Amino acid sequence: MSRSHARLAAVLAAAGALTGVTAVQPPAFAASHHRAPAKHVLLISIDGLHQSDLAWYVSRHPKSALARLVGGGVEYTHAKTTTPSDSFPGMVAQATGGGPGTTGIYYDDTYNAALLPAGTTNCKAVKPGAEVDLTEDLDKNQASLDAGQGLTGLPDSILSMTGHPASLINASKLPVDPKTCKPVYPHSYVKVNTVFEVARSAGLRTAWSDKHAAYEILNGPSGTGIQDLFTPEINSDALGYPAGNDWTKDNQATEQYDGYKVQAVLNEIDGYDHSRTHKVGTPAIFGLNFQSVSTAQKLPASDGLKGGYTAKSVPGPLLAKNLDFVNAQIGALASEITKRHLAGSTTVILSAKHGQSPTDPTALTRIDDGPLLDGLNAAWKKLHPAAGDLVAHSVDDDAMLLWLTDRSQAATEFAKRYLLAQSGNGTDINAAPKGFTRSGLSKVYAGKAAARYFHVEAGEARVPDLFGIAQYGVVYTGGTQKIAEHGGAHADDLDVPLVVSGASVPDGVRDSASVQTKQIAPTILSLLGLNPRSLQAVREEHTRVLPVR
Repeated sequence: MSRSHARLAAVLAAAGALTGVTAVQPPAFAASHHRAPAKHVLLISIDGLHQSDLAWYVSRHPKSALARLVGGGVEYTHAKTTTPSDSFPGMVAQATGGGPGTTGIYYDDTYNAALLPAGTTNCKAVKPGAEVDLTEDLDKNQASLDAGQGLTGLPDSILSMTGHPASLINASKLPVDPKTCKPVYPHSYVKVNTVFEVARSAGLRTAWSDKHAAYEILNGPSGTGIQDLFTPEINSDALGYPAGNDWTKDNQATEQYDGYKVQAVLNEIDGYDHSRTHKVGTPAIFGLNFQSVSTAQKLPASDGLKGGYTAKSVPGPLLAKNLDFVNAQIGALASEITKRHLAGSTTVILSAKHGQSPTDPTALTRIDDGPLLDGLNAAWKKLHPAAGDLVAHSVDDDAMLLWLTDRSQAATEFAKRYLLAQSGNGTDINAAPKGFTRSGLSKVYAGKAAARYFHVEAGEARVPDLFGIAQYGVVYTGGTQKIAEHGGAHADDLDVPLVVSGASVPDGVRDSASVQTKQIAPTILSLLGLNPRSLQAVREEHTRVLPVR
């Protein structure tokens, strides 16, 4: 492990002992003198943020809230999120301590060979095999910011949204358990318990804010882990913006959306529930995710500014503007913590569910995956005239995950050979034609190899039958509306920030050891004085607490 204590270095530099060392700004929270367990852990995920983005911003804004957060704790400069690098496995890992093979969560929209399709009522007459869609599609009304609760006065009234979003899920859209013939809710789909459940069993209060009602998965198998779960629907119609656009299609709209979640957390810091209706006490575990960095990376342009990066890992004007926004929001949270005299008892953990690829605009190759999968199905049917489509379900962002109707090694190898033989034209950053080979894939794991990749037994009901790692810069999209995506296994997908700052940790430490975001879960429990081994995934994967003390 390589650790540098920037605070000490700054002191020595001021005394003339060192040269060329930039002094770290005073921490956002008093840190060096508290070593007792924290009473509150605020977890913040800035979706899409890379460690390089954080370093870029802090170097240019040394007095910013983000710089103070980094200076007030331990910064892990080589942290990686899950593979696949999607929001659902990424967030579930932070809450459980486990990767996809252990939690059973590979993506937000997957397939399960053992469950029955949504809407099944005669469970003895239906063949197993079902899509497990944990996206906005589950909402009772996906077009509404409140997911179908029926609030009046939206969007201004959104803080009145329920803290129990399982009530907003349309059960007819859920897969069905053949054993019980009942719908499988997200919370009962995750295989292991969460930090929220452990905290509740210890009599502590819990809260969280995220982007879909389906994030009730974080409640864990008990279904009761989070007492106050605020989930305004990000893919709903963005009120006040062009008709037909959701909150992700305009970066200013995404900022407005993120602002609702920030206000919810501010209310919780003040000791209320997210709606500021009931005085309940500041939660022991709480937090939110930001979406606006992600949209600033994905959108070619928004609000009159160019999106993405101008050169390798150099934020363009829209992303730079949005980093200012996120910095201001984190500053507001830090100020409120200080105002409420909670700085000495609160630890902030900042990370990201996933990164975004590519950060080099010249590397972008957009490929329409539709014709590739149609061709694969046609080639299979040519050899097997009586067969239906080979692809049962696919998820292709900047990786390729396929679940097949025939899970034999012969079928999975057929799919692999076919895809690696395909070439064609996609589009570059300027929408000009750009050739591709091997379906844009650099490595393909099929059948048993895919199961081994995720550390599960071959034939496991949830594991993809084919996992394809895309060539750097490849994004699977049929249009030109996106210039970046996540889900893959490149450094741009995986290399995320991880900062633990505030109560019970030293300040001004930079740690270059390789760590993983799944270590956040046992670290949260350790900070609160709870047993990290209370988490099933921690026991199964031997997930270690981050070295913060």
